[in-house]
Parts: sequence; structure tokens; C-alpha cells
Amino acid sequence: MVVVEIVLVFTLTLGMSGLRSLLSLIDSLLREEALADQAVALNVSQANNQVLDFLRQLLSATQLFAWGALGLYLLWRAGLKLRDIGLDRRRVPGDLLRGVGLAALIGVPGLAFYLVARAVGANLTVVPTTLDHWWAGLTLTVSAFANAWAEEVLVVGYLITRLRQLGLRENSSLLVSAVLRGSYHLYQGFGGFVGNVVMGLVFGRVWQRTNRLWPLVLAHFLIDFVAFVGYALLRGHVAWLP
Repeated sequence: MVVVEIVLVFTLTLGMSGLRSLLSLIDSLLREEALADQAVALNVSQANNQVLDFLRQLLSATQLFAWGALGLYLLWRAGLKLRDIGLDRRRVPGDLLRGVGLAALIGVPGLAFYLVARAVGANLTVVPTTLDHWWAGLTLTVSAFANAWAEEVLVVGYLITRLRQLGLRENSSLLVSAVLRGSYHLYQGFGGFVGNVVMGLVFGRVWQRTNRLWPLVLAHFLIDFVAFVGYALLRGHVAWLP
């Protein structure tokens, strides 16, 4: 039942995103242009009407929140509580410090790795957002947190917990989690895959050792927030930004 549950959860959520990303990468490789000459945008307009666009951005974020909530619900049904995976409020100061530290540890080298991967032709040009409406800052912030919530809850808290229950060793569970994380970033290119596998290995190991999930959610949010909102603010003012 646990195996069936895992398959169903990730078929509905990030596992399916991984398969779509794989097909997207294959499509990019089959084009005449080099990967670095192609671009992929992460946050794009979803409707011509501004009000409808705003609402659809929020709906996309709501879906991500629901994905994470589904993982939590299934763990709760199995008898686990929020504190069992580190989503309680017992260690707020420590969680904040770890989150900021993780964001710096992954975010700065991650940006450098992306630039190198793009320079050698292993990655597409990633455009964090094409939104330019007055409400873009709000929706990008919500989207950043929704991404962090869904990914860390499902790929770390939920998946590694379930794999433990199936008897997998910690290193094996960590590798499965990290490869899954990398898979749904394949649409960005090989650099996106490798970079996110490394991020998954670091984040997963931190959770295995501390059993605190909030620092991972916070770190992921900060990384995406800087990428999304920072790009929106700097676009057109910094020469190396696409």
C-alpha cells in the first residue's frame, strides 16, 4: 500500500513534472539551436486580462500548497505528527538561522554553477519571470513560497519518511529524493538537473540529521524569492541578465 501510495502521489504531483521535464529537454536537444541559445521562462502570464492573470497565478500557487498538504495528510493518516518531520514551532530561532545559512550555501554557488553550465552549452537560458504587472511582486513571492512548500514537504519530508518505512537505507532514500528533485528541473538543461540533485543531497542530509523541515522550506523560499523578485527588479539594469 505504501508503494502504491508513493506512485500515486508523485504521478499526480512532482513525478509527472519530472516526466514532462524530460520530454521538454529532449525537445530542446532536437532543435537546431544550442541549449544556451534557447530560453525557458518560469513565471509567465496565464491570461490576457490582468485580473484573470492574477487569479490564475494564485491558483497555480494554491495547487502547489495542496500538493504539500496532501503529503502531510497522508503522513498524518499514518500516525505521524508535524513535529515528527520538523514542521512544528519548537525551534524557531534555530530554524531561521539554518534556513538563511542553507540559502547562502546553495544560492550563491548555484548561481555561479548556472552561469558556467550555460556558458559551456549545458543549460538553457532561464528567465525567472516575464511578468511586469503591478501585482507581480506579490504573486512571485507567493509562488516562491508555494514551490518551497510543495518540494520540501513532498520530496524530503514525505518521500524519505515513506522510503524509511519501506526499509531503504538513509543513503538510498537520500539519492532517490535528490534524483527526483533533479528530474523536474530537466527542462532547464543538464545544469539544472545536476544543480538540483546536489541541492537535494544537501537538503536531504540536513533533514536526516536534524529532523527539521522548516529550515529547508525557508532556504528554498529565499533562493526562489531572490531569483524571482530580484530578477524582476534588476531586469534591464544588469547587462548579464537575459
